[in-house]
Amino acid sequence: MNRSQKIIRTSIIGIIANVLLATFKAVVGILASSVAIVMDAVNNLSDALSSVITIIGTKLSERPADREHPFGFGRIEYFSAIIIAVIVLSAGITSLIESVKKIFDPTEPSYTTVTLMVIVVAIIVKLMLGQYVKRQGQQLKSDALIASGSDALFDAVITLATLVSAGIMLLWQVSLDGILGALISVVIIKAGIEMLASPVNELLGARISQDLLHDIRQEVSAFEGVHGVFDIILHNYGPNVLIGSLHVNVNDTMSAHEIHGLTRSISEQMFARHGIIMTVGVYAVATGDNRRAALQSQVMQALAKHKEIVQVHGFYYFEKEHRISVDVVPDISVHDEAALSSQLANEIKALVPEEEVTIVIDHNYSE
Repeated sequence: MNRSQKIIRTSIIGIIANVLLATFKAVVGILASSVAIVMDAVNNLSDALSSVITIIGTKLSERPADREHPFGFGRIEYFSAIIIAVIVLSAGITSLIESVKKIFDPTEPSYTTVTLMVIVVAIIVKLMLGQYVKRQGQQLKSDALIASGSDALFDAVITLATLVSAGIMLLWQVSLDGILGALISVVIIKAGIEMLASPVNELLGARISQDLLHDIRQEVSAFEGVHGVFDIILHNYGPNVLIGSLHVNVNDTMSAHEIHGLTRSISEQMFARHGIIMTVGVYAVATGDNRRAALQSQVMQALAKHKEIVQVHGFYYFEKEHRISVDVVPDISVHDEAALSSQLANEIKALVPEEEVTIVIDHNYSE
């Protein structure tokens, strides 16, 4: 069973649980002539909506790539998670409004044995369902399942708070219904915003996992002939589709055939181990006792002394043009990149006045 099938199976379990709970409430409500319980049953049917949205989103995300969408439809999962997060956020806001009303106009709750039994059953079912769905979402890295599971847990917490406040009211004649409801509503709203942030960040282009970055750097560095890994960039087109690029340092004595074999081996390993479609670029490191190697050593050492520069790479010497080009990654504290580039170029030019100097301001998109 693949990831999508597991997500759909979990969502179906959520739908079945909500439908069974709704049926139980409806039967009890009709037998007890309780409109409130019947309406709560209808609410449980609407709770199944988040699971339906998850299934639809998962199915749509499985559509194969086409001419207009060459990277596939994996990001549809993020839209599913956004919709469910908005539902949770809306529920929190609605609950907060109603709770505030109860603070200023408290009402005495009236519970029978039947209604208490229904509430207890609902709390148990929702807690179990919410924990199961959320745990599956975390394991499968599905924002939609996580949001759906959280939705069920929040339903259980709200119902439990209502039950607790009713007990306090019956025992001590103190109404905490509105206050407890407001506090829980604020927690739900906060959680809804956090749920919304995760898929939105993925769509905007969130920074990749530092654990994954460490693994990529370590694995690529282990290849024979690689003397440094730079410019790691990854684009997320869904939980199962990562496309990116990186550069490696190799000695300038390697042949085109050897470089081809190295870059192909790296790309194959990245796809096999991480599912990443990786393009590998090359920076040539000057070796031997020659003008190119001497310039490289001189320029790299001079630039590395600057505290505002966190990385120097990509040195290249255009011999016919008598021009040096090198990439520098400035610290985040640097705001005027043009001024820094000009300053560094002038400094290097003073060291090697017979050469033209180009300083390329690069950026670290991963760390």
